[in-house]
Order: sequence, then structure tokens, then C-alpha cells
Amino acid sequence: MKQWAPLKSHPYWWDTVGGVDSLPSPVASPQVELGQRFDVAIIGGGYTGLSAARRLAKAGASVVVLDRGAVGAGASSRNAGQVLTGLKLEAGTLVARYGANRARELFDVSRAALSALERLVADEAIDCEFERTGHLQAAAKPSHYRAFEEEQGLLARVFNHRVTLVAKADQTSELGARGYHGLLIDEESRAINPAKYVRGLAAAAARAGAVIAEETPVTSITRSGQDWQLATPRGGVHAHDVLVATNGYTDGAAPALQRRLIPIGSYIITTAPLPAPVAARVLPRRRMAFDSRHFLHYFRLTPDNRLLFGGRAEFSAPTLESAARAEGILRRAMVAMLPELAGTSIDYAWSGHVAFTRDQMPHAGRMDGMFYAGGYCGHGIAMATHLGELIARRMGGENADHPLFDDHFAPIPLYYGRPWFLPIVGLYYRLLDWTS
Repeated sequence: MKQWAPLKSHPYWWDTVGGVDSLPSPVASPQVELGQRFDVAIIGGGYTGLSAARRLAKAGASVVVLDRGAVGAGASSRNAGQVLTGLKLEAGTLVARYGANRARELFDVSRAALSALERLVADEAIDCEFERTGHLQAAAKPSHYRAFEEEQGLLARVFNHRVTLVAKADQTSELGARGYHGLLIDEESRAINPAKYVRGLAAAAARAGAVIAEETPVTSITRSGQDWQLATPRGGVHAHDVLVATNGYTDGAAPALQRRLIPIGSYIITTAPLPAPVAARVLPRRRMAFDSRHFLHYFRLTPDNRLLFGGRAEFSAPTLESAARAEGILRRAMVAMLPELAGTSIDYAWSGHVAFTRDQMPHAGRMDGMFYAGGYCGHGIAMATHLGELIARRMGGENADHPLFDDHFAPIPLYYGRPWFLPIVGLYYRLLDWTS
């Protein structure tokens, strides 16, 4: 019997930057001194917080970024590296909910986020395997492909955005998986190595003058005159303004925001490197890929030809037990889709928190005197970077008018940080996948 290497429970991406069971820091982690004062304190060292820190520091503000662990070690280095066009909500849902004009405005924000990310990577010379690959969405049912046809027309008519369709009979030119009924192709999406990107973004923020303090969890935030006082195990920090940028890792230190962001587990497995002919059959054009289910699967090839395969294997916050179950669930789903990978070893299996909002839209603004941004619903690489910069510009006194700014972000009824309703939501989505 073939002996496989022990399964690694940290993200594959960490090993591409030299990590062994942890994400190495790209910057020195200074001691935060008791009573030290900054213009801005940012809680959370992911895309949102680091992007905001870079912008504010470049504008001359004194900024500290406080992260409970290693900078970028949350969702910012645990995702699949799919930089997708659009938002979580599909085009038809956007139009039905907001009307054509507002929907187009929101969709344009997502395109602006992609362009801004591309400029930032170039301006800061971040080596993060960033490339325009496009993405494909695979129809899980014939009715889903018919919905693609309607979406194609709507995207062209309302959003001036072109996508192409590939019928089932021709889809092997794009996808070597079985069980799908045609594809929607969007050429505008990108791929990235998320760990290399977040390290480069942290280094850029530090070069601009931001102080980045790792292993510094914020345990409470209180008013102190005109300033805020943040308590940490390493000392207190005073700041004129606070930005909470913790997204799916928001805890009781920011209870108001915690009531508005739902942490959901997303799980990923990654195979051993595939032989080149196998990789070429799986994704001939190396696009980012996902399917049309509510309980969707997403997948891509890494630069060294591993298949990264993920999904909401369990509709819950990750635990050691759920991660172990998810690895088996995802392996079975991958093999059902790609039977020739049945004998391929799984080298990595990990999980992370994705933050959803009640309306499945990102939000940013000011709440209880503090600033916030989050709720990217699985579309966070470009949008988190973009909203981090935009909220920083607002904090610096620039025009605050933006479609995603919301100073009246409503809490979720009967929710106080423990998502008790997730099993019910999971059953509902499974029922939709079965019936729709």
C-alpha cells in the first residue's frame, strides 16, 4: 500500500513563505508600551487593517496595528487566492433588490476594487503570483446553465460586463470534471498567493510608518476623554480613532460589530503535486473555479500543480472536530468530481473563518464612535483591501459618500456572537441545492 506523507493542518500557502505550522512575520513585532498614544489604532492585521494602516501612515498619521496572532494568519492567508469579479450576490439578485442603477453602482465598486488591488501590487512591488486567469462557474444542474444564459444577458445589458458560456458538450476545453452541465466564463478574475500578498501588504504598511504589533490581542476598548483606551496583555494603547478590522474573527472586545458579522467555517484541502498531464486535464486554462450550488465547492491549481479544493463542508465555525470531518467530506467530493484523483494524496487540510452579513453585502462605516469594515462573504481579497483604504480616507477627513458605507448597520435579531442558527441555515441551503 502506498504510504502518504502526514497530513499538514496549516495552510499550504504558509509553506510557500517559509512557514512551518505558523505564518512567519514579515516585520519586526515591537513591544507596545503602556500608555503609548497613536492617532489611529487598528484592530486586526489582515487585508482591511493593513490596507488602512498603509493609507493612514502615508498621510502622516501615527498608526498601530494590533493583531491577536501573527499578522495575516487569519482568513487573509487561509483563503483560496481567488480574486473574483462581482460580489457574493449574483447580478439578478442585485437588480431585484436595489434596482438597476444602484446595482450597477455596487458592481462597479467590485471592479474598482480589482483595479485598485492590481495597482497596489504593482506600486509596492509585491511578489505574490498575481495574474489574470479568469474564473469559471460550473452549472451543477441543467437549470443552472439556463440561469447562466439569463445572467449573461443581464450582465451585458445592465452592467456592461461580458461573460461567455460553454455548453456541456464543449466544457472539457475548460474543465475536466464530471457532473456539470456547462460553464460561465469571466475573463476578469485573478489569482493570487494570499500569504505572499498579505506579507507584502504588511511590509508596505510598515515602510509607510505603521507600527505592527503581533501577539497583541485587544481585550477591551473604552473611552478615555477624547481618546480611546485599548487594553492588551502587553500594555495599554491610547488612540484618537479606532478601526475594528477583525471580520470573521471579531470577538467580545467589539460586541456591537460581533452582532453584525457571522463567522462561518470554510474548509480547504490541497493535494500533492499532480503530474502535468493530469493538471492540464483538470483545468486546461488554469482558471479559478467554483460551482453553482449554495453549498458550493471552489477549486484551483497552485503554481506547483496541486489541486486546492474547498467549500462550506460544514455550515459552522471551525473546530478541530469539524475540520477532521470536513477533510473527509471534501476528499469524497473531489474524487466524485475527478475520479482520476482517487489515488492522489492530500497533503494539507485547514480551515478559517469567513464573515457573512445578514444581507450578504460588505459594510463599512462608523459605529459607537469607532470605525469598522468587514462582511466580505467570501469575496474579500480585493474588496477588503479596497474598503480598508476607503475607510482610511474617510478617517482622514475625505468625502464619506460611498455605496458600501453604512453608519446604521443593523444588528442581527437574537444574535449576540454565537451563531446558533447556522445548522438551520445549512439545512435550508442543502434543501435548496436538492430542489432548485
